[in-house]
Amino acid sequence: MFGRQGVEYKTPAQIAAMRRAGVVVARTLEAVTNAVAPGVTPAELDAIASQHIADGGATSSFLGYEGFPATICVSVNEAVIHGIPGDMPLQPGDVVSVDSGAIVDGWHADAARTVIVPHPDESTTAHDERLVSATRDAMWDGIASLATVRRVRDVGAAIEASVDEAMATDEAQYGIVEDFVGHGIGSQMHQDPDVPNFAASSPRTRIRPGMCLAIEPMLTRGSGEVCTCEDDWTVVTVDGSTAAHWENTVAILDDGIFVLTEPDGGAAELAKRGVTLGMLVD
Repeated sequence: MFGRQGVEYKTPAQIAAMRRAGVVVARTLEAVTNAVAPGVTPAELDAIASQHIADGGATSSFLGYEGFPATICVSVNEAVIHGIPGDMPLQPGDVVSVDSGAIVDGWHADAARTVIVPHPDESTTAHDERLVSATRDAMWDGIASLATVRRVRDVGAAIEASVDEAMATDEAQYGIVEDFVGHGIGSQMHQDPDVPNFAASSPRTRIRPGMCLAIEPMLTRGSGEVCTCEDDWTVVTVDGSTAAHWENTVAILDDGIFVLTEPDGGAAELAKRGVTLGMLVD
């Protein structure tokens, strides 16, 4: 589906442009997820995103990409990724994944968040809350691993280990979606290398300064097997189980890593994992 042109190593100035795009993405996702509520439609969320991206002086990475018809992806419940925002109102307890990308001066940033539509009985969403938390933790554990591991494939091993730990803690079964993976990002939204969300024998690509990677685990409460709907975009779980998706764009710097799509650069979450931020240079 996505064309690739090999690993692209960015200059500090190019990474700075990606940071500006990343700030737009972070603010857009905050606005959109804050608007998630019963009765709100995904199309209305898309309109919010469109306005925020424009106000930030950026353009959407998604709109028109390979024919995608919207500014963001909104995937609900069994929809994992690439959901086209429609007019079906959200219901209490729905699990909503929002994926956004923005371009500044020709450079992309990409991130995703999953939230749950407020429900008056919180006990009904407890299992899904744990799924969302496990997915978020897996993303952060994968990101933190970039500070120490040598090859891209090692990130997938860190993500899988995080999921295994969550399953033991939650006494639950989570499926890792293996058909879709993280990716390089920069002057194009999707670039080499692929970044698996599970322990894999490849890619053996070395992690080097100048690389920018989108780390994005997708977990389900079922098998992890997925298929694409008739709209040629929306990816859903085969068994109908609920899914969650978290993503951030990360820059590999000479002195560490920096999360381009987090307001604080990822400082708070990385500190919990013993990782300090690298320094961006304009």
